[in-house]
Amino acid sequence: MTILVTGSAGFIGYHVAERLLADGHQVVGLDCLNDYYDVNLKRARLARLEQHAGYHHSYADLANRSAVEQVFSGHRIRRVVHLAAQAGVRYAATNPHAYIASNITGFLHVLEGCRHHGIEHLVYASTSSVYGANRTMPFSEHHPTAHPLTLYAATKKSNEMMAHSYAHLFGLPCTGLRFFTVYGPWGRPDMALFLFTKAILAGEPLKVFNHGRHKRSFTYVDDIVEGIVRVLDKPPAANSAWDSLIPDPATSAVPYRIFNIGSPSTVELLRYIELIEDSTGRKAALEMLPLQPGDVPDSEADCGALATAIDYVPCVQVEEGVPSFVRWYRKHYDV
Repeated sequence: MTILVTGSAGFIGYHVAERLLADGHQVVGLDCLNDYYDVNLKRARLARLEQHAGYHHSYADLANRSAVEQVFSGHRIRRVVHLAAQAGVRYAATNPHAYIASNITGFLHVLEGCRHHGIEHLVYASTSSVYGANRTMPFSEHHPTAHPLTLYAATKKSNEMMAHSYAHLFGLPCTGLRFFTVYGPWGRPDMALFLFTKAILAGEPLKVFNHGRHKRSFTYVDDIVEGIVRVLDKPPAANSAWDSLIPDPATSAVPYRIFNIGSPSTVELLRYIELIEDSTGRKAALEMLPLQPGDVPDSEADCGALATAIDYVPCVQVEEGVPSFVRWYRKHYDV
């Protein structure tokens, strides 16, 4: 079948597109290759996808309504994996409009495309950041998400609400996935693993916020991809067993659900750095700094609902995942 993957030149989108192509699907990729981070890295990912005969790329901006509509009308798309977004927490301080244009207006255009073209399932990326000020661990889909601490998180919470309204009004099957700290080969240059590896190999000090007292459900990208692919094959139905997240009988007929997807094992940031040191064979100089605005000290994923729905929970440990990234980094950048 033909599947649309938005953000296909991005980190997770690239991996998802490759997996779907390997599984024999036709993939339509949508990505405008913006310059939020190194465009050459995005081009390198895209070049690998374009080696596949089953891949077609559309250079479209999600905020451009007509361009997104042309993608939907120009292909016989059956399912959509929506991963394109303005990512990052701190970038919102300097360019908040990018988040609204991409994450809110852009998501509306995707929803409209799905609505008018009979899409059988929309799977879209949310984030563990929606838990915001919540401090009850592990984070559960039943926990409140009314107090996001960043504009990025606020836009993702908005996406969840927008998707629910389209599921309710138009019967569009929607599944939101709250990602927990995804890492791995071809990762984003603004993420900790990339920044730390680059600094260690360059002999530069690492900026370690909250004095290294962070604890995270670091989740390897292959685990995320496996979860997405399994969820994609199981669109929610009205009155399905997955409606436990919407216990109100008045809304139980809505084909809508949300899952956490993250490693069930948390890892302290300093342990994460130790693994990078082991993988590079170099010792890091640490610059300890206070907690940054918008950061949360800890995140831990409760993936019980995901396990029940698709019989899968992320399983790659950081002891395997971090060395895999470092090998890719050294090969790709020849260092």
